[in-house]
Parts: sequence; structure tokens; C-alpha cells
Amino acid sequence: MAEDSKVADVTDQTFAEDVESGDGLAIVDFWAVWCQPCKLVAPIVEELAEQYGDRGLRVRKLDVDSNPRVASRFAVRSIPSVLFFRDGELVDRVVGAVPKPQLEEKVLQHLS
Repeated sequence: MAEDSKVADVTDQTFAEDVESGDGLAIVDFWAVWCQPCKLVAPIVEELAEQYGDRGLRVRKLDVDSNPRVASRFAVRSIPSVLFFRDGELVDRVVGAVPKPQLEEKVLQHLS
């Protein structure tokens, strides 16, 4: 991840403070190093962070292998999974490597 990236990593320890206590819309990309489809979603998530960060979108990534507690808590059984949190509450999820327009549509739906 680039130094100037708008996408930050979260962990089992930081998830509650960073995602669940925040206002507005946050999306969390649940991924793993060995997951090939996750590598397709990563640049899309970066683009969404760049495009919508100034509109209040916070974008985070969580490595499921290093942070099994949060992944288990939200029943993430397939990756990549992108979970959408509005004001700290889980409101939506997209499972699998989907094209950018599908993720972007969800972002816009929940930003408005």
C-alpha cells in the first residue's frame, strides 16, 4: 500500500475504534495475501477511496488471516468481501470479485 494511500489497514484491535465508532460511511475490504480475486478488488477499493474520500467515504482493509476475530464476528466466510458500515452499523456487503460499477453503485447508494 502506498504511503499516500487513502486506504488504511484495520486489525482486530483497531476495528471498533476505527470503523464502528466513526460517523458516515466506511467500507472494509476483507482480504488475504493468498487470495487471487482479492488482488482484483484491491485497486478498485483504492480508486473508490480516491474518488469518494472527499465526500466522507472511509476505506479500510482487514487481512482475515491476521485478524480472525473481526472476520468471524461478521461471518466473513468468502473473500474478497466488502462490508459497508454507516455510522458504525453494518448495512450491506458485497462478496466476491465484482466489477467497479457494482461496488461504486453500493457506495453511492449508502453515501446519499
